Amino acid sequence: MLLLTALLCSACNVSVTDANDSAAAANTATPVNGTAAAPAAVNTAYDFQVVPEQTAWQADRIFQAQVQLDRWGFSPGVLDGKDGMSFKAAVRGFQEANKLPVTGDYDQKTAIALLEGEARPTTWLVRIPADFARGPFFTMPKDMSEKASLPALTYRNLLEKLAERFHTTPEFLVSINPPGTKVGAGTTIRVPAIENQPVAQIEGDERGWGETLASLGVAKDQPQADHLVVDKSEGLLKVYDADNRLIAQFPATMGSEHDPLPLGEWTIKGVARNPDYHYNPALFWDAGAKDEKAVLKPGPNGPVGVVWIDLSKDHYGIHGTPEPQTIGRTESHGCVRLTNWDAARVAQMVKPGTRAKFQA
Repeated sequence: MLLLTALLCSACNVSVTDANDSAAAANTATPVNGTAAAPAAVNTAYDFQVVPEQTAWQADRIFQAQVQLDRWGFSPGVLDGKDGMSFKAAVRGFQEANKLPVTGDYDQKTAIALLEGEARPTTWLVRIPADFARGPFFTMPKDMSEKASLPALTYRNLLEKLAERFHTTPEFLVSINPPGTKVGAGTTIRVPAIENQPVAQIEGDERGWGETLASLGVAKDQPQADHLVVDKSEGLLKVYDADNRLIAQFPATMGSEHDPLPLGEWTIKGVARNPDYHYNPALFWDAGAKDEKAVLKPGPNGPVGVVWIDLSKDHYGIHGTPEPQTIGRTESHGCVRLTNWDAARVAQMVKPGTRAKFQA
């Protein structure tokens, strides 16, 4: 099919059906999004083969930095080559973690540390696996009761699925490919250089979390959090180890006039991976007068994306989104909203009892 674009909406203040509470892995060395450790299942649906090129594609330095920041766990949000607030925040986080002057400027010292002194691929030409291209795909209605009738809240089309796999947007994929490029089984497309991840084998994984991680290019093994800090003024979720060292950072959307971020000290009660979504219009100030309760099936285009990290504050949590391009740019219903790939990373970093401080 031809390259397309699409957008969705999300919400918060919900209850979710518990999915598997698969345990997060032990501490691993950075970068946090490198190759996942064994054991893992081979699954050709997520094995993108890189197509050799005679002439490497030239990316600008901001996009090159974004790809590397993503790899090291200091997320700039969607990879789009834009030198905006999310990029500068990611640079500041990386600088702090690496004991560099914290300026937010992508200077020479920061570039040397980030790139590890060597040129790395910024994009690849990849061949789309047939199983990855198969779907299923569904048009997403706005009405909650209509969404509840769908067997899964999966992607609308292959382009959207590819964009999330490579941590970007459909629009950006269109911009870095020749006009008229088509996507389908066996076709090639240029994408950000986000490594393949094998399907992790996780005990009690009844909802396919291992496949979800692979589908988002996220490694199962992540550094473990001692505590989180969600900072409203910075629009960031920061992850710290037991020595209070910053080990990862993610842009977030949080709170609004109607549903302010619940400031204070909370703890994580549990993690629902690929959860059902229980919609209760009584919890939403902007619900329609005729809205009724509904249970929506799991999927990346569900209101909370692929994961719900439950907090000790009732009806509040950290979760994914069907609108990654809006992270850091819009308000939420009081919860902390991340891109699906970043929310999946955080889910692998935390466990019940992990502390979370929400500050203005």
